[in-house]
Amino acid sequence: MKFIDLGKQYQRIKENVNKRICSILDSNTYIMGKEITELEKELADYVGRKHCLSCSSGTSALIIPLMAYNLKENDAVFVSSFTFFASAEAIVLAGATPVFIDSDETYNLNPEKLEEAIEAALQEGKLIPKGIMPVDIFGLVADYETIEKIAKKYDLFVISDAAQSFGGERDGKKACSFGDVAGTSFFPAKPLGCYGDGGAIFTDNDELYEVMKSIRIHGQGESKYDNVRIGINGRLDTIQAAVLLEKLKILDDERRVKLKIATQYSELLKDYYEVPIIPDNCESALAQYTILTKDSSHREQIIQHMESIGIPIMIYYVYPMHMQKAFEYLNYKPSDLHVSENFSKRAISLPMHAYLTSDDVNLICEELVKLAK
Repeated sequence: MKFIDLGKQYQRIKENVNKRICSILDSNTYIMGKEITELEKELADYVGRKHCLSCSSGTSALIIPLMAYNLKENDAVFVSSFTFFASAEAIVLAGATPVFIDSDETYNLNPEKLEEAIEAALQEGKLIPKGIMPVDIFGLVADYETIEKIAKKYDLFVISDAAQSFGGERDGKKACSFGDVAGTSFFPAKPLGCYGDGGAIFTDNDELYEVMKSIRIHGQGESKYDNVRIGINGRLDTIQAAVLLEKLKILDDERRVKLKIATQYSELLKDYYEVPIIPDNCESALAQYTILTKDSSHREQIIQHMESIGIPIMIYYVYPMHMQKAFEYLNYKPSDLHVSENFSKRAISLPMHAYLTSDDVNLICEELVKLAK
């Protein structure tokens, strides 16, 4: 059994993907070929935003807009603690300081804790609040309605880290349509993944788009050798764009299948584990299906047993950001963000992809129920 079965997905689209890739190989347009422009238009139309800028990874999709805001070391960007390292790493690489925010019951950033942290930063006076980076954990779009109200109150930008949520929705709006700018990842295991690294950035701001477009290619100005600002090498390869164009065609269908699988999981497990909370106004992209075990020792028991019978289980995330060694200099304690700390000790993610069968799900749940009892 596969945690995410990319092989079966490839067989579904193999003919069209191979045809597109062969066309690129014949044309030799490996960088910034016509497929890049085609993909950016289709992604912008899908999300419902004016601009889409493809880029080299989900990390680049955060670094590029952060660089566009010209941040300094004493500028604070408020970010989820229960997330992947790249979210906070990008803030530091862009020159600013991350301030970590605890989670709510959905695993996403807690808006109440966010406003408390902004007020605390203003009172302390060491950092200048500049932006907020909510992360759509496990594919569930964060509470942007509340977050954007807080941002407006304190005059902060919002960068949506939608690395895990592409295809998901909140209040009928697609992931990546929220915030001043949004970034997503096309890492192979993501809801929309390529066959390498890739990402995309979305905004409705014309000026911001032009700056980010420049940063993506070494701060380029009017020509290749006219560099008007510091940038990065952040382009998406043409072959990856070709793969994504074909995968985008099946994205919504795969998401509908995954929603049925998630419903089956929850029905079978809800009496034994804490299952995901999906608000009524949301449709998760289900990058992962995550449950909470009793405690860390129970989690370890589950992992060992499931692996012994060939069922893969993953942990996201072993350490919340405020407890990562790289951020020791920020002087957080585990208890400072106790919900994130609790999740990091109890959360496990189960196989989740559109090619799981009902029998697969039943088998997984039967074993988990035994372990719960």
